[in-house]
Order: sequence, then C-alpha cells, then structure tokens
Amino acid sequence: MSINKIIGIVLLVAGLVVIGFALYQSYNIFTDKTSAPLIFKTSNIANTNNTAGSDVQKQIENTVQQQINQILPQASITKILNLLCWSMFAMILIFGGSQISGLGIKMLNK
Repeated sequence: MSINKIIGIVLLVAGLVVIGFALYQSYNIFTDKTSAPLIFKTSNIANTNNTAGSDVQKQIENTVQQQINQILPQASITKILNLLCWSMFAMILIFGGSQISGLGIKMLNK
C-alpha cells in the first residue's frame, strides 16, 4: 500500500470524524442535553438618572421595560443568538470536514 493511499484513508476518516462530532454536538444542543456555547450573555443595566422630574420618566421606562420583557424575555434572545452562532460554527465544521474527506477520496483514487 502506497503512502498516498494511507494518507487518503487518514484524511477520509479525519473528515468523517469532524462531521460526526459536529452533528453529535448539534443533536445534544438541540435536544437540550447540553447547552450551546455562551457567546452572548445577558447583563442588567441600571439606569441612574438623578434629574428633577425623572421619577415619572423612570416609572414609564420601568413599565415599558416590564411589558417588553413579558413579550420577549432577554434570556430567550441570548439563547437564540447562541444557537445561531453554534449553527454557523457547525456548518463551518461540516463544510471543513467534507473538504478534508474530499481530499482523502482524491488521494485514494490516484
């Protein structure tokens, strides 16, 4: 067996391992067995305006913020963004794995 065939087999297996890893991790993330990597995090921002008449403005801002949080909680926004980031990364891994496997197949056919 020539060195090209051995390298081809190694590249084919390596590409399939990368693809399998990406798919397995995606399955675990989307079935909620593990959490997506935290790229985006929520933070509490405190408003510190000390002007006269800002009491009414603060009450209005708090009411609006509560209504927005009831419609779309902050945790769900960050979870969606983290899932989107993982999906893009998984697609890059799958594409890279397919390219590596493709090189291995080309070397096997030579």
